[in-house]
Amino acid sequence: MLMTLGFFVFDLPTAPYQQLQRQTEWRHPSQSRVGQRPAYQYVGPGDDTITLTGVLYPEITGGRLSLDLLRTMAEQGKAWPLIEGSGRLYGFWSITSISETSSELMRDGTPQKIEFSISLIRVDESQIDLLGTVINAGLGVATGLLAGPLNKIRDLTHAVSKLPRF
Repeated sequence: MLMTLGFFVFDLPTAPYQQLQRQTEWRHPSQSRVGQRPAYQYVGPGDDTITLTGVLYPEITGGRLSLDLLRTMAEQGKAWPLIEGSGRLYGFWSITSISETSSELMRDGTPQKIEFSISLIRVDESQIDLLGTVINAGLGVATGLLAGPLNKIRDLTHAVSKLPRF
């Protein structure tokens, strides 16, 4: 697994990207001054963007279906956690654009090669907020996974307590 964006896994069967390009900006607006160069003031972080590019060969890798799934995620307008396969947490990101170029077409128009580019923008506020959200999400998932078995144990314990004692 290369990376996950929400529940979408970038891997050989889906959309393995070959290049990740990240651009991070910090804001320094200028104030014009008479007879001097402008004064600059740091006012905080700016945009943080990632562009994933790659080539899909539908016989070996994912194809248009993988890109359509990413488009569906983008249409929801949500922010998704971006986690590298190594475990590095990038934060919460939204998909801003997806482009694809199909080539080497079969007789029916099916491409044998699809070049793609996916642009993401970071939307979370800070690493502290991010860690809290991930921990809460993890606890929610763990609680959801454990709820079924715990309810069965509770029901079984209740049923056993109703059995006649000898």
